[in-house]
Amino acid sequence: MFAAHQKPMFRFLAVLTAASMVGMQGYGILFNNFAVETVHLEGQHIGLTQSVREIPGFLALTAVYAMMVIREHRLAALSIVLLGIGVGLTGFFPSFAGVALTTLVMSFGFHYYETANQSLTLQYFSTHLSPLVMGRLRSLAAVSSIVSAGIIWVLGGYVGYRGMFLILGGVVVCLGVWAMFQDPTHESIPPQRLRMFLKRRYWLYYALTFMSGARRQVFMVFSMFLLVKMFHFSVREMTLLFIINNAINWFINPLIGRAINAFGERLLCSIEYIGVIAVFLTYAYASSKGMVAAMYIIDCILYNFAVAIRTYFQKIADPQDIAPTSAVGFTINHVAAVFLPALGGYLWMIDYRIPFLGGAALGVISLALAQFIRIPAHGGTAAAR
Repeated sequence: MFAAHQKPMFRFLAVLTAASMVGMQGYGILFNNFAVETVHLEGQHIGLTQSVREIPGFLALTAVYAMMVIREHRLAALSIVLLGIGVGLTGFFPSFAGVALTTLVMSFGFHYYETANQSLTLQYFSTHLSPLVMGRLRSLAAVSSIVSAGIIWVLGGYVGYRGMFLILGGVVVCLGVWAMFQDPTHESIPPQRLRMFLKRRYWLYYALTFMSGARRQVFMVFSMFLLVKMFHFSVREMTLLFIINNAINWFINPLIGRAINAFGERLLCSIEYIGVIAVFLTYAYASSKGMVAAMYIIDCILYNFAVAIRTYFQKIADPQDIAPTSAVGFTINHVAAVFLPALGGYLWMIDYRIPFLGGAALGVISLALAQFIRIPAHGGTAAAR
């Protein structure tokens, strides 16, 4: 599948993606119970912590300035170390201020890594290979999430929250330190423009990225809350759903990459947004636990179709624009995180269906935008790599 000079970069990204998911998913599984049982946080504290966690995503464009003083693959490795430190220290600061601080550290590491991960994938792999690479990495992320859940399941009987956070964070730091001593780069990659800019020709990429971030907020903030609040899913049921979902995504993600190559970005995006409309309408009017559980799994599958937005950008971009525009895109993706959770929460109090009807409306707008996707006849700027 890969040329010899591409294998080091794939191995590098695979290890760091696994580390990222072990840290993030382990943190996500433990956080709510830790916050309630040990730190005794209330709802308003959880909401503020969620907002703090999204700040680094909104500031992802600053990664470009970091690349002026550190090479991009080094930034990716250092980001994973930072993620591991944030996770590992969480149990040592059982207060709202401590949780907010460690969340901020962890989130900066995660979001800087995701920015570098997207950029390196689009730079080092051709327009044919990049969808396959993204599919494999997302499949690996699903497996790593299951492994993270397994580690917590085993450790839960022997150590407390402090020990579990420390062990998970320690694993992530070790993998990040390993990556610090790797150099998977090669000289044929065009140098990147390390400055901030917006280009009119990328307007559709910006618009689709913003809509994807808005749809992500509806899913992250309200879908799981719906399962617990309105349909009374237990912790065991949520854990089982989490495992089933990741097992399905482990299998499906590589197929999504192949589908992009076979059918193109416009069709894949259209399928995603038609599905999003149907899923959010079902969330709004579902009457059974089985139905909303199925919608949750379908929702997660559809979200992985968002890699088509990245591969579309790769095919229209100047090679020198990939790193800075990936950083700008990550910030645009998180703009909705600044206001949408709070607005949706207010609307939920009026009627819990309103956020999901709004999500369906976002799907309609995204579907209309997707019809403007056109791939240049030359097949992409990175085709030769």
